[in-house]
Amino acid sequence: MPDITLYFLQASRCIRTAWQLEELGLDYKVEFTERENGKAPQHFKDNSGDALGKFPLLKDRDLTVAESDSATRVQCLRWLHASEATYALHALAILYTRWFGADNPAAAEKIEEGMAVNVCKDMDFLEAHLSKSNGKFLVGDSVTVADCMMHFSAQFILTRQLGTKGKKWERIEKWIADCENTESYKRAVQKTGHKL
Repeated sequence: MPDITLYFLQASRCIRTAWQLEELGLDYKVEFTERENGKAPQHFKDNSGDALGKFPLLKDRDLTVAESDSATRVQCLRWLHASEATYALHALAILYTRWFGADNPAAAEKIEEGMAVNVCKDMDFLEAHLSKSNGKFLVGDSVTVADCMMHFSAQFILTRQLGTKGKKWERIEKWIADCENTESYKRAVQKTGHKL
């Protein structure tokens, strides 16, 4: 049996990962599912063992590589891409609904309520990851590109209360404070005048 397993959700970006594995000539096993009501079935998410339940997902023995992302590099890439393609995407959908739904506030509120599910799920995932982390930051005790990318997305969501439903995520708030207390972040703010 091959060590690599590709969790493949039909009609998705998963084909990219399968193609890359084929190009590399790597042997892999496929766990496949069709969508149910346009979504990945819950049993498939549960079987993948990935809390966020996004696909494609690769498993190579103890290493899990999600959403097409050496373990540190993989973790950094995952957060780098998730910052925009998941966290910011879900938050911006709510922000745009607020901006462009002013003519029909009741409809905009209903749409936001539905989209808030994704934001809360995203933030719960980040909270759980930080709670399990052995360091102050996303990938250990030093700031990486993962922190530089994710910090803004998480801070933006919390500051603008985009889909947060009044929830608090203590570990995320501590991590944001740890990021902002680094000398490098302070220098960046001082040089640019950044405000959120």
